[in-house]
Amino acid sequence: MSRVITATRIATLVGDFPRSPAYLGLAESLRVLIGDGRVGLGVRLPSERELTGALDVSRTTVTRAYEVLREAGYAEARRGSGTFTTVPGGERRAHDRALLPGLGGADVIDLNCAAHSAPPGLVEAYQRATEELPAYLSGPGYFPLGVPALQARIAAAYDARGLPTDPEQIMVTAGALAAASVVAQAFTAPGDRVVVESPTYPNATQAVRHAGARLVPAAVDPDGWDLDALSATLRQSSPRLAYLIPDFQNPTGHLMPDAQREELATTLARTRTTVVVDEAHQALALAPGLAAAMPHPMAAYARDAITIGSASKSYWGGLRLGWIRAPRAEMDRLIHARIGMDLGAPVFEQLVLADLMDRADEVLPVHRQRLLTGRDALVAAVREHLPAWRFRVPDGGLALWCELPDPLGTATTVEAERRGVVVAPGPVFAVEGGLDRYVRIPWTASAEDLTEAVRRLATAWQHVSTDAARPATQGAAGRVMVA
Repeated sequence: MSRVITATRIATLVGDFPRSPAYLGLAESLRVLIGDGRVGLGVRLPSERELTGALDVSRTTVTRAYEVLREAGYAEARRGSGTFTTVPGGERRAHDRALLPGLGGADVIDLNCAAHSAPPGLVEAYQRATEELPAYLSGPGYFPLGVPALQARIAAAYDARGLPTDPEQIMVTAGALAAASVVAQAFTAPGDRVVVESPTYPNATQAVRHAGARLVPAAVDPDGWDLDALSATLRQSSPRLAYLIPDFQNPTGHLMPDAQREELATTLARTRTTVVVDEAHQALALAPGLAAAMPHPMAAYARDAITIGSASKSYWGGLRLGWIRAPRAEMDRLIHARIGMDLGAPVFEQLVLADLMDRADEVLPVHRQRLLTGRDALVAAVREHLPAWRFRVPDGGLALWCELPDPLGTATTVEAERRGVVVAPGPVFAVEGGLDRYVRIPWTASAEDLTEAVRRLATAWQHVSTDAARPATQGAAGRVMVA
């Protein structure tokens, strides 16, 4: 059955679109809505007659707007069925083959990558950034610490969270992973120990490994952090760094309360351990009122903390921007480490992010609402189709961390891949193996896709759980974990 969108809904979404001329303003508004996902792909648009009445425009305006959309590749006419949304190059143009090796066709639901489509307002941010760009063209374009305008906005965001920060304490990087690599190069030497949570985000720990450091796991339980065990690990291992994700931990979704942050900071000081705090999910609070009542930044308690931030989860992965916030005394060390990798992030994207941060109060609530809708749809689907799987509903972040009745996470994901849904098994997030009772399911797709993905997962689970003696075949082992 085709999905449809009503004329009334279109009228609400396009709002007061430009009307000089009206058909081009309507076409451009619809193009943006289709491009950023507010109007999904393969959706039947309202008839010309219906949209004419809802927008109070002439039939010619709607007819010509639909023609412009078709010519630009954002709509297609199907004889006898109507006009349907699409994008130039087709839906698969959005997926890199490196992320879905060996999988083809539009029926694959990729939940390996926990990242949403672009939020409303991104196209307009790029357009405004284009107007700002000429002022930078007379210079060399290298900003190893970041474009000052973006440094200032990131610093102001920390100020607003109760952590006084100067722009000079900010280094803008080409994504949070690049930030983790810079920190690892700057603060570790081959053989140094680094305490990391387990489970944790695997790409970040890989950056630490590349620097030659040795990982020391500290378990994160289904109910959260065991600070006594973590403190014992810090005392016994004498690590150089501790890499932690206290804000909607990836993959468990846990949020560390202020009391635990303060207690942990005391232990870090006693063991002379510098904490690297990954705040990639910090802005993704979904519980009512939580966005305005988040715990204080870890750096408010551990003054020598190195904090990593990211635009990928809060805004859009295609921006490929992250940052490091560090004490002033450490900035020279970070600069020397950074220039051995690159000389700065792209200027244009930094201007886009600066614009988005100026409008965070408009952009982020809409983004969070999309994530909340996805989370609730995913929770309902798992409860209905996989009632034996256990999970806690996180107050924010991007994914459910599901515990299976038996250690068949890898086998289930391999079987699910055969059925056209890609998810990551628990061992991907383990520092030293194990965790095969777990599967991570992001809620970053549409509600319809999430429901269908869970149905396929349930079929895969039924298949492997009734034949537990069958070994897991290869498949997920070659998958690239990207987010």
